[in-house]
Amino acid sequence: MGNVKIGLISDIHSNREALDAVFAHMDSQSVDRVICLGDVVGYGPEPEYCVDVIRERCEVSLMGNHDDGLFHGANDFNPHARGALDFTRKRMQPRWYSSRQVKRRWAWLKDRPLSHGEGRFLFVHGSPRDPVREYVLSTDGFLNPGKLRSIFDSFEGVAFAGHTHHGGVLDGAFKFHGLSGEAETTFDFEEGGQYFVNVGSVGQPRDGDSRACYAILEPDRVTWHRVVYDYRATQGKIRSHGALSEILASRLAMGR
Repeated sequence: MGNVKIGLISDIHSNREALDAVFAHMDSQSVDRVICLGDVVGYGPEPEYCVDVIRERCEVSLMGNHDDGLFHGANDFNPHARGALDFTRKRMQPRWYSSRQVKRRWAWLKDRPLSHGEGRFLFVHGSPRDPVREYVLSTDGFLNPGKLRSIFDSFEGVAFAGHTHHGGVLDGAFKFHGLSGEAETTFDFEEGGQYFVNVGSVGQPRDGDSRACYAILEPDRVTWHRVVYDYRATQGKIRSHGALSEILASRLAMGR
């Protein structure tokens, strides 16, 4: 990996304003490469735009559970999420008369890998045990240590994920280190240490902070950045579509 800086994004959820703001900020940070940990679509109003930007800007993009839900069903999703996927599918699924661009976009999203590895770094959407759907929670260290032990036993080095929309890191002692509330938070890796890192969510943060969240990985540290974006514009677009739930708009202001 050398001294390469890798931008890590996840859970964009069809939020154009957040995605554009994150890439604008990332472009000022001398990032060399970008990896997306999945959930490009779902919840938000502009799936096509977000897929096209991720295809263009990201060297690797993984399969998230909402991406997967487009193709394999979402019976285990809540009604708000399921309705948003129905909205997304109606917009994106090609018909016989669809353009080549529409068909290629759909095929690309369907063909996302489940994981990606580089040396001691493993990248997934959910967890190393279940790359697409398993949640690794900030509270697992004390509420479900057996689960967390099994997850840590399933990888070596440092694993990166999204899925919970809650940035932070679980260390080898199962202690969760959350974000500070500042615009920038850095966590240093100890040599030989084992960590599970959540990069947070670009398009729908759930840690009480409405700002978009992404991370930059360097060989011995990870830094999260919080980026202000025009969530009111996204809210207006969500509300303009009768198929999308009001809660998907209102939650953006609360970061929940």
